[in-house]
Amino acid sequence: MPGEFSNKVAVITGGSRGIGREIALKFARSGARTVIVSSSADNLASAAKTIAAAGLAPLTIAADLRTLEGCEQVFGNVRDRFNRCDILVCSAGATRAGNFTELPDQAWIDGYALKFFGCVRLCRLFWPLLKTAQGSIINIGGGAARSPGAEFSIGASVNAAMGNFSKALSQLGKRDGVNVNVIHPGATETERFYQLLEQRSKASGKSVEQLKQEATAKDGLRRLGKPADIASLALFLCSENARHIQGTAIAVDGGTTVGYY
Repeated sequence: MPGEFSNKVAVITGGSRGIGREIALKFARSGARTVIVSSSADNLASAAKTIAAAGLAPLTIAADLRTLEGCEQVFGNVRDRFNRCDILVCSAGATRAGNFTELPDQAWIDGYALKFFGCVRLCRLFWPLLKTAQGSIINIGGGAARSPGAEFSIGASVNAAMGNFSKALSQLGKRDGVNVNVIHPGATETERFYQLLEQRSKASGKSVEQLKQEATAKDGLRRLGKPADIASLALFLCSENARHIQGTAIAVDGGTTVGYY
């Protein structure tokens, strides 16, 4: 797909690290004008150097996506700079793991505020531009949406809500010409993955190394996922070859998710 995304504008939240950064990198290599969003200016600056070395330098926006004002800031910057959006990837989100009875209200509120409501608000704000461009939305959920665990109750419920919202939005997408799909990554080696292992380690009493081994051994996985695994699918889902894929949630987890749903 070299050059397919030339002159297109791709907005990636959570684009300064991990999966989001790899997705932005893939789009930049394919000629897109990328916009990366994060709450950390330092992380954005580091990611921008990596992306600029592979393609056009990205527009960086430091914003708190837990708030409506932060989401409006992102939209305003993109509208004023490009007045278009062809691709929106909602990859921001950092829900806490831990024992259910020990997770305070604020952890739940923060989890939904960033990953779910940030996604909902940005989809709503960017919809008119995406409709004009006949563009694509990719929402990054997580395998826990389908296979929840006791130590990840916030993330499981937030990811499930995002998946259901995306399915509903895809019905509007059929009418307006906007493709809406979800990617559910499994255990993927990112900084975030190791933060979750630390939290689960405290909740379960198991070591981080033990939990890492269990992440592959219990499901017979050959290896943990890589950010590039998810980025490759995101690029395909936004291509012309995938225009007939609508309202679908695809697991990229090495076969961890059992069943056909």
